[in-house]
Parts: sequence; C-alpha cells; structure tokens
Amino acid sequence: MRFLVRDTCSVTAFVAAGLIASGLSTPAMAASDKKIELTEAALLAAGFVDRPANTPERAAMLAQLPKTKFVRRVNGDMVHYVYADPKVCNCLYVGTQQAYGSYVKTMQAQQLADTQEMAAEDYANPAWNWGAWGGWDRGWGFSRRGW
Repeated sequence: MRFLVRDTCSVTAFVAAGLIASGLSTPAMAASDKKIELTEAALLAAGFVDRPANTPERAAMLAQLPKTKFVRRVNGDMVHYVYADPKVCNCLYVGTQQAYGSYVKTMQAQQLADTQEMAAEDYANPAWNWGAWGGWDRGWGFSRRGW
C-alpha cells in the first residue's frame, strides 16, 4: 500500500510540474509567435511573396530549410532570399535582392526608432528623484561599498 501512495505522489508531482512548465512556456511561445508575425508583415511590406506549403512536396521541402532564418539562393545573375516559417503560417517567403534590402533598411530604421524611444523614456520622467540615489560626485556607483 505504501508503494502505491508513493507512485501516486510521484505521478501527481510529475503532472503538476508538466502543467507549470507548459504554463510558463506559453507566454514565451506567444511572444515568439508575435515576433515572427511582425517579421512576416515587414517581409510582405518589403516586397516578399508568401508561398504556402500546401502540398506534401512543399511541406517536405519547407522542413529542410532553417526555420525563421534567411537563406540566399543564387541562380545565374538572379539572387533571391528565402525565409521559411513552418510554425506560424506554414509558408515560404521569397524576395528579390531589392526586397531583402528594403526589409533590412526597414528593420534598421525600426531598431533606431526603438533605441531613440528608449533613450527618451530614460530621461522623460519628471517624478524621478535622482537625489534619492546619492550624489553625482566622483566614483558614482563605484565607492568602497560598491553599488
């Protein structure tokens, strides 16, 4: 009888750990999916074309490509960039060198805007009391007592 109780506790603990792990990973997975969706919207805006993996042959080929990464394909003097998404849209995005350049330019501009917004937020809070953190004399934050 004691063995049965021990197994029941082990199973209960295992199930609880699984539920906790799945609950913790769900927000991370949702954030990952959202990032992929934003990337794909930018790809379409830059001129990429989406091709669904709607046949077994296409699905098998999509599975061979690196997921959510760019692959460059050169055919003679034509260069194409391919972005595979088997997770969110189950499709392939194909774009020319010009479309890829437009995408990169958009992403760089977005990163710069995000950085500038963050810098503006750093100094835009008038309620922040810098004096509460001590003086601004030499050795700020690096005294003998450390932080």
